[in-house]
Amino acid sequence: MTDEGVTFRSPLDGAEHLFTPEGVLEIQRQLGSDLVMPLDVCLGYPTDDEKAKEALRLTLQWARRSRAHAAGDGQMLFGIIQGGFSPALRREATARTVEMAFDGYAIGGLSVGEPREVTAKLIEQTCAGLPADHPRYLMGVGAPPDLLDAVALGVDLFDCVLPTRVARTGTIFTRRGRVNVRNAAFREDAGPPDEGCRCAVCARYTRSYLRHLFNADEMLGPRLATYHNLSFLAQLMEDARTAIAGNRFDAWRSEVLGAYVTPW
Repeated sequence: MTDEGVTFRSPLDGAEHLFTPEGVLEIQRQLGSDLVMPLDVCLGYPTDDEKAKEALRLTLQWARRSRAHAAGDGQMLFGIIQGGFSPALRREATARTVEMAFDGYAIGGLSVGEPREVTAKLIEQTCAGLPADHPRYLMGVGAPPDLLDAVALGVDLFDCVLPTRVARTGTIFTRRGRVNVRNAAFREDAGPPDEGCRCAVCARYTRSYLRHLFNADEMLGPRLATYHNLSFLAQLMEDARTAIAGNRFDAWRSEVLGAYVTPW
């Protein structure tokens, strides 16, 4: 990793490739991405301030080059805010990224193993420095309690592999928490994956049938669980928007979180 970009070797043939800020935007232009993300440096937890400073320097430099190159017609170019776990570096990152006038702003480098209270504090601090009329995107967060906490702090958009990753091994999202349908308790369970869910899977299939699919190693099992988990999160966000519009988000959120009986 240098100022120019990131070099890596292909796992297919060992050929060396260089990712530059400009090249990354061109790839996303060809893909037709709606939201375009620049090249950045994301650190793990824990990390020291010196590494965070260097990562921020590269991220800001690449952000400037990305802003100068620009995204394609109809695409929105987001700036990514890094800074490790230092409140001071996060403030600097937020201010300098906002100065570049991106179409939206992503909060990166969080939910990588740090305590939840640290995550919440840095999200709140970052959102306070972002323009209210631009979308705010929290990267890599997908557990329902974390989504609702972040919405309460001012976040609009999310992405995460969690709903699809856990679906592959039989875990489904429900209004009472996470459930693994491979468990013997669901052998004769004729109920839907999640009571009250409006998705096509819950309308047509039972927990016992999903359990059978997973235990028989049928690919339909992970596919149905994935469909359900994604639908569950889409419904959760739809309900959150409705609650916000009705000026009752805090009460609704408390009800949702209070119904969970299994950990996420």
